[in-house]
Amino acid sequence: MYVIFEDGARQYRVSEGEIVEVDYRPVEPGHEVEFDRILLVQTGSGTQIGQPYVTGAKVVAEVLEHPSVKYVIQKFRRRKNYRRKKGHQQHFTRLRIRSILTGEAGA
Repeated sequence: MYVIFEDGARQYRVSEGEIVEVDYRPVEPGHEVEFDRILLVQTGSGTQIGQPYVTGAKVVAEVLEHPSVKYVIQKFRRRKNYRRKKGHQQHFTRLRIRSILTGEAGA
């Protein structure tokens, strides 16, 4: 069973127990986050495709941590006295998918 959900301008395909990295959100580690903009739900009994979203379906995830990666961009031209150094640090939130609620009466 998996779902495709939308967060911001990105779409994520996840199953229960997976770890996914989404854009940063100010939630303490250990707390839960819910996503209700579900585009597709694939179960053993069939597929639900939203128009645009599947009604009643949602994904519950637990916040694990808020890591960040620092990138350094460096340009250099030899013998031209040209050196440029820039940095960028992108913050994101790492989540573990705890449960997927399909919105069906039997699930």
